[in-house]
Amino acid sequence: MTTSNHIQLGKTLWSIANDLRGAMNADDFRDYMLSLLFLRYLSDNYEAAARKRLKEEYPTPNGNGGKAPLSAWYESKPVKEVQDLENYMRRHVYYVIKPQYLWNNIVHLAKTQSKELLSTLQQGFKYIENHSFESSFQGLFSEINLDSDKLGKTYEERNKKLCTIIQRIAEGINQFSTDVDALGDAYEYLIGQFAAGSGKKAGEFYTPQPVSDILSAIVTLDSQDPSQGEKKRINQVLDFACGSGSLLLNIRRRMRELGGTLGKMYGQEKNITTYNLARMNMLLHGVGVSEFEIYHGDSLLNDWSILREMNPTQKKEFDAVVANPPFSYRWEPSEAMATDFRFKDYGLAPKSAADFAFLLHGFHFLSKEGTMAIILPHGVLFRGGSEERIRKKLLKDGNIDTVIGLPANLFFSTSIPVCILVLKKCKKFDDVLFINAAEHYQKGKRQNVLLPEHIQKIVDTYRERREEPRYSRRVSMEEIEKNEYNLNLSRYVSTATEEETIDLSEVNRELVALEDAIRQARETHNQFLRELGLPPI
Repeated sequence: MTTSNHIQLGKTLWSIANDLRGAMNADDFRDYMLSLLFLRYLSDNYEAAARKRLKEEYPTPNGNGGKAPLSAWYESKPVKEVQDLENYMRRHVYYVIKPQYLWNNIVHLAKTQSKELLSTLQQGFKYIENHSFESSFQGLFSEINLDSDKLGKTYEERNKKLCTIIQRIAEGINQFSTDVDALGDAYEYLIGQFAAGSGKKAGEFYTPQPVSDILSAIVTLDSQDPSQGEKKRINQVLDFACGSGSLLLNIRRRMRELGGTLGKMYGQEKNITTYNLARMNMLLHGVGVSEFEIYHGDSLLNDWSILREMNPTQKKEFDAVVANPPFSYRWEPSEAMATDFRFKDYGLAPKSAADFAFLLHGFHFLSKEGTMAIILPHGVLFRGGSEERIRKKLLKDGNIDTVIGLPANLFFSTSIPVCILVLKKCKKFDDVLFINAAEHYQKGKRQNVLLPEHIQKIVDTYRERREEPRYSRRVSMEEIEKNEYNLNLSRYVSTATEEETIDLSEVNRELVALEDAIRQARETHNQFLRELGLPPI
């Protein structure tokens, strides 16, 4: 299935969502739509594996009253054979779904307008959360309330509404050949579309794909000398404000396209709804349960046990750290946080803006050979007080490698321009590369857009550490020190065009010549008038 077909599938599903959600807001309907798409993926993947295992024993789709074919096999076999199959599936597919909860059976209930649909779906979601996987996926569907009045005031109304939604989704998906990549891409497309309808709330879970592409490209290049090309392997990658997980998945996709390998992905997310989106997103993209770990918690409090190891020899470190944390987030650091191992050498970020607190959190867990890329508001480049002290230490320690200024209005959540800071614990170059890409974009209806050529220009400039007038420049630490460690992009790379120098004596000569030409033209004109017997002017 081609990429354009993947997008078309996403558009088809988005059109269905718009038709069906009625008065329900985009955020609420998103959870229903994406959860059902997730169930479809789990079911397809499970049935394909069962078909491969059972071979000629697998029932044909016909003759089972429209239900999932696997249900006929379950009904015809003794308990021991059923258990053997499920044990096999846990080893090879890593999860089990009972036939009555498979997508094909749910669609059958929807098509027949069965009164059992809603209760079966509720039981199915509970089963997947608590019994399908060896590892815990409790709360995966915690934000989906099938008893909500938004679906209908009575059980019958809610059941009928769900029948319609599921039938339409099934019809939409059946127009396409849906492999893992197709459903994964459709899921990502829908997340983006729902983000567009969520306004400022979108910042909680969505990083625009072009910005995600830039971060992914940067952290997959050689850390010491990016001009050497891409890394062959990344052992561990961390996104401590992972939203729906798309940035982690982007790094995984990029490593696979480059022929490299990625060990394990780690993500942390505070918002429960978004945390569930991230877990679904991982599984929907075919990521095995042993290949990722998503934690629900607060990165600023550092409440994830695997990151709380105080012994430096056992500290968890990551080859790549990426993040798009909430901009200028207000926080309440306790007095004890001043001695926290992440902040004690730098001081605390101000209560009014936790930007540097997020940065220092991720930077602490960066390996010596790793690269960190984080999206932040421009204020971190020049604000004074405690932020200036943190910025100064990072610069003096040689940890800030590159500052990339992006255009305004790229995000659904804010119209302000943002920057990408690239940090390293051990870097080869003793200067700082500034890239001012603020004027390189395509204007869109609601948001500005970075086209592939804009992304490639940023990545190539970073890779080659290239200098270009009005775009990029390598700046010495001496010059930064003279500017009192202010990193405001316009100080180092101005996009303003220089006004042409005006030569006043040359302007005077041109005016004199112009007056002579006017005088000669007037004399010629008057001569013609006299010859015609008319008075001159």
